[in-house]
Amino acid sequence: MPTSLWEQVNTPLLYAVPFFFVFIAIEAAILHGAEQVEGKRGYSAIDSRTSIAMGLGSLVSILVFKVATLVVFVFLWSVVALWHVPTDTWWYWPLLMVVVDLAWYVNHRFSHRVRIGWAAHQAHHSSEYFNLGTALRQKWNPWSEAIFWVPLPLLGFAPWTIYVAFMLNLIYQFFIHTEAVGTLPRPIEYLLNTPSHHRVHHGSDPEYLDKNYGGILIVWDRIFGSFQQEMHTPRYGLTTPVDTYNLLRLQYHEYGNIIRDVRQAKRFRDKLGYTFAPPGWQPAELRTETANSATRQTS
Repeated sequence: MPTSLWEQVNTPLLYAVPFFFVFIAIEAAILHGAEQVEGKRGYSAIDSRTSIAMGLGSLVSILVFKVATLVVFVFLWSVVALWHVPTDTWWYWPLLMVVVDLAWYVNHRFSHRVRIGWAAHQAHHSSEYFNLGTALRQKWNPWSEAIFWVPLPLLGFAPWTIYVAFMLNLIYQFFIHTEAVGTLPRPIEYLLNTPSHHRVHHGSDPEYLDKNYGGILIVWDRIFGSFQQEMHTPRYGLTTPVDTYNLLRLQYHEYGNIIRDVRQAKRFRDKLGYTFAPPGWQPAELRTETANSATRQTS
């Protein structure tokens, strides 16, 4: 692949990285005085260092992801696609951004509702803080994105433009990881994913779980029934905290949990359930046993 093409693919995100750190510093200064007054959590030094380290590691994984998928996408676009969407039209990029955002929504929902997908994605939700630093806490194994991007080159979108659109999507999402911004004017809140909507997504409160999957647009959640308005300040983090800053454990501990559960399961259908059912799934008899145990403890 020509060097100029790789420069086009990498430019949006790499050029944004220095600005990420500038905005993190600004937000930290803003939230420093608000922590006690408004109950905002602000920043933790060790938590922020962990998030930044995970973000730097994700740059490597993104590069590997591109190398692994670009050849496949170019083949699908060049050989299999029935037409090519012209990249020199005024409507190409707006259309692509909407299509990529829809693909993001579907992949994001999969990553929360299918345990093997959640095993990769949960690292991003592992922080109990919510700030611009948390936005950098990215996964190192973005394998599921390849699955949900396959239709895009088949629809005729040039592969290199898909990567650029996706990185622009990620840059937008960086700015919605903040407690420094309240709610925005109603038309914006209705159409776009905002800090208020994304705070809900990172909440581990029961009423906030598995809500607001949108990337740039929140209308997908409104259409597909996964929208939740922010009603109170969320409790951030995982429902079962990992209680570690070890990068490898944060990234991969849930894969280990899946392997353990699959090994212990005796029936093949239970092995499938532990892998492909939603996180927290148990066989019916174990759910009954857990419910009975909880009843005995409260009686």
